[in-house]
Amino acid sequence: MKPSIDAYRDQFLAQLPAGSPYPFRSYNADAWGDAPEMADELGALIANGIKTATCSAMWEWEFDGEVWDEIGHLTWVLNGRGEPLCIIEITEVSLRPFDQVDALFAFEEGEGDRSLEYWRAAHQGFFERAMEKIGRAFTTDIPLVCERFKLIYRY
Repeated sequence: MKPSIDAYRDQFLAQLPAGSPYPFRSYNADAWGDAPEMADELGALIANGIKTATCSAMWEWEFDGEVWDEIGHLTWVLNGRGEPLCIIEITEVSLRPFDQVDALFAFEEGEGDRSLEYWRAAHQGFFERAMEKIGRAFTTDIPLVCERFKLIYRY
């Protein structure tokens, strides 16, 4: 059985050296994707160090009235059952249109065969579903919040 989010945080904090900046960082806990199965798949890729980048639609952040994560923000990555798998730290954030995502970023996303062609097909379907939920239509120039991150803790 996996520890609760609070227990996972306590384990993470207990192993840090004195003076670590991590106890003072902003953080959240989140399952990735739009279905439990996707959260399991993406969470495993992150926990195994394969997935080191992600993106989300800027329009979703705006719709929810939220501000996207900043460099240094921590995320407790959850599986499809809401159990923590690992902790990541955001290392880079940029805005770019969907059609300007490059092959390197697609590779760093770690999904499928890691090609740009796979990334475009999979993400177009994902963003079509996401935009429908907020009353918008997918376009190839949809603004994306593109993040790179590093794995900093895995229990």
